[in-house]
Amino acid sequence: MNNSLPATLDPADLINFESLLSTEEITLRDSVRAFVDETIKPNIASWYENAVFPLEIVPEMAKLGLLGMHLEGYGCAGRSAVEYGLAGTELEAGDSGLRTFVSVQGSLAMSAIHKHGSEEQKLQWLPQMAAGEAIGCFGLTEPTAGSDPSSMQTFARREGSDWILNGTKRWIGLANVAKVAVIWAQTEQGIRGFVVPTDTPGFQATPIEPKLSMRASIQCEIELVDVRLPAEAVLPNVVGLKGPFSCLNEARYGIIWGSMGAARDSFEVALKYSQERMQFDKPLAGYQLTQQKLVDMALEINKGYLLALHIGRMKDAGTLDLHQISVGKLNNCREAIEICREARTILGGNGITLDYSPLRHANNLESVRTYEGTDEVHTLILGNKLTGVPAFR
Repeated sequence: MNNSLPATLDPADLINFESLLSTEEITLRDSVRAFVDETIKPNIASWYENAVFPLEIVPEMAKLGLLGMHLEGYGCAGRSAVEYGLAGTELEAGDSGLRTFVSVQGSLAMSAIHKHGSEEQKLQWLPQMAAGEAIGCFGLTEPTAGSDPSSMQTFARREGSDWILNGTKRWIGLANVAKVAVIWAQTEQGIRGFVVPTDTPGFQATPIEPKLSMRASIQCEIELVDVRLPAEAVLPNVVGLKGPFSCLNEARYGIIWGSMGAARDSFEVALKYSQERMQFDKPLAGYQLTQQKLVDMALEINKGYLLALHIGRMKDAGTLDLHQISVGKLNNCREAIEICREARTILGGNGITLDYSPLRHANNLESVRTYEGTDEVHTLILGNKLTGVPAFR
């Protein structure tokens, strides 16, 4: 570990968090931060306002090794969980929607194929996806099956050696620009995953519009009408909800870090504004109420980063329990959205414009705290852990 590095990079760092990172981790973080500062931040307001997902930056993300970056082989970067988390926090400091792209691509679609696919499926898709040549999506949620995926209605039946899929999926990121979809469906043998090229007849993805959150991202409804797939389309190595849940836990882990990136960026914007904005002949930063807001935000950011790092170190060591992901996701999303809202108050009326990021971040976090398990679901997971009594039904 490097204990001699300065702690001045982040204004919110009151505890020398930097000293807890290795040189390699800092180098990776700084490269992603530079990309965000140069490519995302100057353009995100217009992308958000116009509801545009910037496909043109996907090859740049691939060059940085961000797509499937925590996976081994097949053109993937093979980075640690902590490095993946640090990249996620920097991307979400730019915008939640763009961090979500990396999550959908890597933690969901690529992870499903990497964890559960055949060697042929891995060789066909993972190198393309790591290089940004093929975008993937992950079809689990349905219009009436969100928090309870076991009630999904999408069904795959056998017809000879083929599979025929019918059903509807909703809130599926990137589906209309994806080249491949991982679709989860009921079968007579239980829930199975299918690798579905999106040009297969009967597959149709329609963007959900208009949205008040995640506007620089794409979420779709997918209609599957007699989608015929060969026998080799099924993911051979998993049956049941443990398949999609293993991928959701990867995505949930990324949110623990990403949400703190949105919070940190909002804090930094509010801090700078408070130091420059004059009221009653002195800067806002000179007032006790403003300083209390800034201190409270900084404390929660520091605690959130420590929690994310601890969970990341356990994940890398192979000692992470699944309920601990719920601890991080619930806490950091809940705190991040409050920080973004509080940062907006320091900006006054100017804070409702796209000239400043906090309200955009807060709007995005309404989605982030909902997907990959709502606050309520993660609360019940932790309640079950504490009491031993499941209260989901």
